[in-house]
This record gives sequence, structure tokens and C-alpha cells, in this order.
Amino acid sequence: MASDLMEIDDSLYSRQRYVLGDRAMHQMAQSSVFLSGMGAMGVEIAKNIALAGVKSVTLHDTKLCETWDLGSNFFIRRDDVSSQRRRVEAVCPRVAELNPYVQVDASSVPLDDNTDLSFLRKYQCVILTEASLTLQKRVNKFCHSQQPPVRDNPGVVTCMDNHPHGLQTGQSVVFREVGGMLQLNGSTRQITVRSPHSFEIGDTSQLPTYTHGGFVVLLKTSKTYTFGTLEQQLCDPQVLIPDFSKPEAPLQIHAAMLALDRFQEQLCRLPNVGFTPFDCLSPSQAPVNSELVRCLSRTARGTLAPLAAAVGGIASQEVLKAITGKFAPLQQWFYLDTLELVRPLQSLPSEEFFPRGDRYDGLRACIGESMCLDLHKLRVFMVGCGAIGCEMLKNFALLGVGLASSSGEVCITDPDLIEKSNLNRQFLFRPHHIQKPKSTTAAEATREINPELQVEAHLHKVCPATENIYNDSFYSTMNIVVTALDNVEARRYVDSRCVSNQRPLLDSGTMGTKGHTEIIVPNLTESYNSHRDPPEEEIPFCTLKSFPSVIEHTIQWARDKFESAFVHKPSMYNAFWQMHPSAEAVLHRMQAGESLEGSFQVIKLLSRRPSHWEQCIAAARLKFEKYFKRKGQQLLHSFPLETRLKDGSLFWQSPKRPPTPIEFDLKDPLHFSFIISTARLFADIYNISYSVKDLSEEAVSKILSGVKIPEYRPSEKVETDESAKKPDQLKMPLSSEEEREAITQLEQAITSNKTTPDGLHMSSLQFEKDDDNNGHIDFVTSASSLRARMYSIEPADRLKTKRIAGKIIPAIATATAAVAGMVALELIKVVGGYGLESFKNCFFNLAIPVVVLTEPATVKHTLIRNNIFFSIWDCWTIFGHEDFTLSDFMSAVREKYGIEPSMVVHGVKMLYVPVMPGHSKRLKLTMQKLIKPLAGRRYVDLTVSFAPESDGDEDLPGPPVRYHFSPDGKAP
Repeated sequence: MASDLMEIDDSLYSRQRYVLGDRAMHQMAQSSVFLSGMGAMGVEIAKNIALAGVKSVTLHDTKLCETWDLGSNFFIRRDDVSSQRRRVEAVCPRVAELNPYVQVDASSVPLDDNTDLSFLRKYQCVILTEASLTLQKRVNKFCHSQQPPVRDNPGVVTCMDNHPHGLQTGQSVVFREVGGMLQLNGSTRQITVRSPHSFEIGDTSQLPTYTHGGFVVLLKTSKTYTFGTLEQQLCDPQVLIPDFSKPEAPLQIHAAMLALDRFQEQLCRLPNVGFTPFDCLSPSQAPVNSELVRCLSRTARGTLAPLAAAVGGIASQEVLKAITGKFAPLQQWFYLDTLELVRPLQSLPSEEFFPRGDRYDGLRACIGESMCLDLHKLRVFMVGCGAIGCEMLKNFALLGVGLASSSGEVCITDPDLIEKSNLNRQFLFRPHHIQKPKSTTAAEATREINPELQVEAHLHKVCPATENIYNDSFYSTMNIVVTALDNVEARRYVDSRCVSNQRPLLDSGTMGTKGHTEIIVPNLTESYNSHRDPPEEEIPFCTLKSFPSVIEHTIQWARDKFESAFVHKPSMYNAFWQMHPSAEAVLHRMQAGESLEGSFQVIKLLSRRPSHWEQCIAAARLKFEKYFKRKGQQLLHSFPLETRLKDGSLFWQSPKRPPTPIEFDLKDPLHFSFIISTARLFADIYNISYSVKDLSEEAVSKILSGVKIPEYRPSEKVETDESAKKPDQLKMPLSSEEEREAITQLEQAITSNKTTPDGLHMSSLQFEKDDDNNGHIDFVTSASSLRARMYSIEPADRLKTKRIAGKIIPAIATATAAVAGMVALELIKVVGGYGLESFKNCFFNLAIPVVVLTEPATVKHTLIRNNIFFSIWDCWTIFGHEDFTLSDFMSAVREKYGIEPSMVVHGVKMLYVPVMPGHSKRLKLTMQKLIKPLAGRRYVDLTVSFAPESDGDEDLPGPPVRYHFSPDGKAP
């Protein structure tokens, strides 16, 4: 019942959820109510609680329907009166119709002074209407004698702040730090998912009262799978259905493949290319789709490389599962077909598919000679040459995409160099290619696969800064754009350029065993930017600063500390001294009372600047004291353990964990690792040399023995507002005390000769996760682990820390191969000019495993008025000469498209808004005076709004209007 209820949350309960919140919704969904009296009041209550979504309601009444009920009870009908039905019998089914997820029962048992009330114990709430006072008192007394419902049975776990738990029914979890229900901690419970934010854990009625907090960890347990033998499965196959638009296809293909096997066994060959199909009957003798058999027969001798890549990736993952026991195996058959691709080609003459004695005979047997020639002439622009890019280039080579002899081309670009970590999934690269450009290396390797390919390799990033290279003229020479990217921002930019230039885009991506493909075709489908994933949720500033609760918080905190100390501060330092090259001049201006942005922070860095290795060790020791002891002392000073909130609850309750200040111990490996890694980073930014001997415990201990630790003095204000942002210290005004301190420190720095050219320069680092010798990951791992220890959080090992801190996207070659194969299949359809119904987007998770194929979303057309529609693919054009005015532009739009412009905007610049003062004067100005195109362009894209049909309606924005700066006002 609960799982059914949550399936309709978005439609039935969405508005109510905004008011009540998840916790109240879930509480209702497990509550039972007894309601007595089906008069006017009773029926209203029944209606409301049913709509609200209680688990069950029992309606009670002993009266018969009467005529007067018709005027007060909207669930009683005339027939109910004439047939002398009981009111509850008439009302019950109609209340049940309000909400199919609420169980509604009827009771007409007399409820009087002699009734045993023990049956009411199963209800969480009892409602009486039309009851005598005596009965009311009796029921009231009974209800008061019962224990109040203080917990769920079954117990329901609800995630804080609507965070999705990502769990599945049947999985087991372990609880930690649950307040009140202490017996739950450390126990394992199997769950039943109720919603993305809640799940049941079985009976908790015997546990103490829940008070607060708690964490839950997924317990990965082994599962035993059983498989039928091949002989059994041939007759009774268990299949996975990837495309629910044709659920019968897997079994149809299964039967056809068996018939193909029989044909080959009997004739010792496959059917001839392009000829009559073989006979085919399923094991149950049911007829099989003749068109499917014809396609299979005519192409049986062929080979479609992308299909092999897709199925091969999936099959390879099954091999890994068999070897490692990792992930759920496929049970038991998986069929992937490309009927949408080959079916339209069956009407071609048989000669189209005949072999010609070249490398494309296998492909030709599947798609025909004409399609092969179209692939050879294709001009493709592929952005990215990583894992997916390598697989795509392999598919291009096998398909003969972009042959030089046919004036075709594959243009690829990627600014990255090959790293060692790339080699296990970017199969075109080898160890001797490390630190070579990905694009040029991939081009060379691809030409080895097919020397006929014309591959041009670039080293540029595709972004606004390179529009002088990848301009409209460039896109006009390309037929298709393929993305092999690893970030959303780049995808959105490439998509916008494809829409602007009317070019199809084939997008794909992987994350671990998951993969997706999206096919974007001009005037047929939506674009990538037509839908937006929710933004990545940021960790609140106060959580990072003071109240971490999970290891991800401490890792992000350590990463932020790296950026602040070793990236941002050196950059700020250098920028300040580039603007103010003379320390003496800065001092003079500050003494004169002038405020210089960033001066306080820069001068503080200058005054504390170390000049030798020993001072780097000392600085690291002070950081340890600040991060892992003083911070905890300050928090406990501001909020002692017994601190309570206004509502009386403890301040330190889950997810807030009280810190335990850490006493420094050089013998602790974690402490030592932090000191060494931090000191090395200080030495790097201050250009201080050190030797291997300096890194020994003995040498470090000797230095630390002379380091004085200042006495702790509580002062810092602790931020507890989760909506608060990290303050920009550079923008904060200085106090008079800070100004005096900065002047004194600068005077001392000048006197001590710290303001030499070398002293006014620092080396800003860039976080590099893949170099294990630079100390970057060492710092983040040790700092994160120490902070985790301080807050009693289970630490992460170096590998996990590296993945989270480096934002490494998990990748596996099997998924990459599968996704690239799926994209290449769609590329052939784009080349063939197929219709929307033939294209397939794909999502898969090879771990589960699941493969889902769906038709792309069709492009939406927006009505302006008078049957004038536009979509994202439309772009109206106006050509103007040198003297073309804004008034001329508006007249041209009116005459060409039959709509009166009411407003003209260029980006964020308003060219013409009638209500703005002085804008009417702009109508006489030339377009060249008002706006300038970007470098390399002879046009600008304008947003033009149009007056509505009726007064009072808002202006309607239309499609982009591209204004061309043409010398003669004509199209080139």
C-alpha cells in the first residue's frame, strides 16, 4: 500500500507535500482511523481524510438512508433512500473512489454503552460524530488509557531535508548513532522502500522511543543466483526487454535465431545476401514476425560493427561478473536489435547488398552500397578524444566514416594530454604515448585501423574563446557533431552551437557501469538544453566549517583548505604586488589613510613568509593546532555539550556531532603525514628547497621541539545558518585596528628586507590528483582523516579520498564500448535521414543489469498567434545595409513575418523597450551604431518580442532573429 502511494506522489500529493512535508505525509500513510457517524459532518471528515492519504479508514454508522440525508450528505443518492440502504453502505464505496490508495471499510455494529471498546486499539485516531455524550465519555476514557502512538510499526526511516536515499527494496542496512532507539545501532535491517526519501525497517514497537538523529549505511550482501541450462532456456527463455515499445521482440528474435541456427545446420551456410528468407517457427509453433525474419535472413551474412560494440560491451561485463562475483548477472537472455535501421533498407534492390570485394562488404550486406557511400562522404566534428572518443573513432574507422577519397573528414579536438590512468579504458593509447596529445595520438592510431580515413586533429577546447576557430563557417562544413565529453557545461555549449547552426548532435556519457546516449536532430527532437538536470547540491558553508557529519564533508573541507592556502592566497598575493610593485609606495598610501583592497591579507602573508624549511615545518604545526584543536575548543566554548535549543532539544544531536580537540602526537602516523605534506606545500609556494633527510621523523621532531604554541583564547563567532555563504574577506572593510596592524607589519617587512622581488612573489599551485609524489593528495587525505577523527566520523582511505577530492568520474571500458556502439548505430540513421520514430535514446546500467531504449522527445512548437509557430530550431533572418535603422529592422520583421515587434533585446542589452525613457529616439539610429557582432561574425542574434492579441497579456518572445550586416541588404 505504501509503495503504491508513493508512486503517485508527484501527481496526487505534490501540493500537499509542500504544506505538510515528507514526515507528516509518511506518518499519515501508515495510520488507521475510525470514524463514527455518516451524517453531514461525518461524510465531510471522511472525504477529507481519504483525500489526504491515510492508510485506512473505517466508517461506522447504524442508520438507514432517509430523504433528508439527500440535502446534507453528498454521497447519498435517491436510490439509496428508496432501497432503505444503510448510510455507511452507501457512503463507503464513494469515499473509496476518492483515493484508490486508501483502504475504506464499513461497520454497522452497534456502538453503545455495552460495546467492548478493545477493538479501537488498532486505530491511531478515533472520531465520533452524532454520538451521545455518554458514549463520548466512555470512548474518551478508553482512548486515554491507551499508550499514545509514539513510533511506527513498521518503523519508517525518513531522510532529512528530502535527501534521496538511493536504496532498493530487499537491501539490508546498518544503523549508527540513532538517539533513543539505542538497540537499533549496529543492527542490520532489511528494508522496504516507500519513497525516494523513506523506507520501512520492520517492527520497532518493542524499542524505546526514538529521539533524534542517526545514520544508515547500506550493507552489501551476497546473493545466490540459479540458472537454467541452455537446453532448458532454448525452450523456455528468460529474456530482458530493452525496448518496451516492442516487448514481443526478444522472444521473436529468439525464435528467429533458433531457426537461423537450424538453417545453417541443415545447409551448412547462412542465407545468401539479399535473398528470400528462411522459414521460421517458434518453439511453441506460434507465427513469428515475417518482417523480422526477412531482415535477419537478408543481413545474416553481414556485420554491423557498432552493434557488435554495444553487445560486446554488455557481454564483457558479464564475463567480469562471472570472474569476480561483482554485480548482478544477466538472467538469462539479452537481445539487442537494430530493426529500425535495417527495415527501411529492405526495399532496395538486392544488388545494393552484394559484396564488392572490399573491407565494407560486411557493412554493405546490412545497410547497402548507397548508405556506405554516404558514410564515406560524411564530415564529422567530434569534441573529446577520451574513452568514448577512442571507441567512436574505432567505429568510424570500421564504418568508413570520412574517407579522403570521398571528400569526407573526421575532425577531432581535445586539449588534454594522455595520462597513465587513461590507458585502461582509452584503448587507442599505449604507455609510450603518455604526455602526448590525445587528439593527434588518437588520429594516428585510427588511421592505423583504416588508412583511408581523413582525420584532422586539433588541440583546442570548444568554448566561446575559440569561436574564431569553430565559427559558423566551420560548422557549415560539418554534417554531424559528436560529443565525447565529461562535463555538462561543455555539452550545453556545443549543443547551443549545433542548434544555432542547424546541425545534428549525438551525445553520450558514462559513469561507472551506467551509460546514456541522446540523439538530437534538427527540427525533429528537443536539444540537450531543452532539459536540465537539477544543479549539484552544495554542502552548506556552516556544515563544512563547523558541523561535518559524513566523510564527504571532511574531504571537501580539506580540499577547500588546499585551494585557500596554496592556490587562492598565492594568486591574490601575486596580483596585489603586480598592481603595486613598490612596498614603500603601498606603505606611504596606507599611512595617508588610503584603503587598498586585499592589503591586510597580503601584508599578513608577507609578514609570516617563511624563508627556510624549518619555518615551513613550524607553519604546518600551527595549522594542525588551528584546524584540529583550537577549532574544537572554540565550538565547545560557544556550544557546551549541554547546550539546548529554544524548543528544549539538545544542540549537539545528529547530524551535528560535537568535536573532540586533538592533542598533537608526532608518533601518530596521521599527525606526521599532515605535518610533512603541509610543510612541503608551504615550501612549494614559497620556493624553499628541502632534502629527503629533512623529511625524517627525527629531523621533524627536532624542529618541532622549538616551536612555541600560542595560548588559546576563544574569540571566533561560529556560523550556524545553513543558508549563509562564505564571506569574501577581500571585500570586507578593515577596522582601524587592522589598518594599524597592517602598517606596522609592512614597516617591519621593509626593515627586515622581505620586500625584495623574490619576497613579493609566490608560486600558486594547481591541485593535481594523479601525481602521487607532489603531496597534494597526502595533504587532503591526512587533513580529512584528522578532521574525521575529531568528529568521530569513519575516515576514508587514500583511494576514496582521491576519487572524491579529485571529482573523478568512475569509468569502465565495457560501458564505454557499449555507449559508443549505441551512438554509432544512431549516426547511420541520421545519415540516412530517418524519421523520429526510428531513433533511440538509451540508458543502461550494466551492474543491475538494465538497458532501456526510448524514442527521443519530439521538438515542441510554440504558438505566437495566427497559426504562427516556432521551435528551438527556428531562426528568422533579416538582412540590412549600412544605413539600416532600428525602425527599418522592425519594419522588415513586420513585413517578412507578419508580426508587430514590441521589444528588441541583444543578450542583456535592451535595444528597444518602448516604456524606457529615450528609447523612441533609438528608432532612427542605425543597427551598426546600436550593436556590434562578435569577432569573425557578420551577424547578431536578437530576441524580439511581439505584442499579444488582446490587451493585458504579456509580450511574447519569438524565435531568435538573426540580423545580418550586409553591404547591400541582400543575402550573401
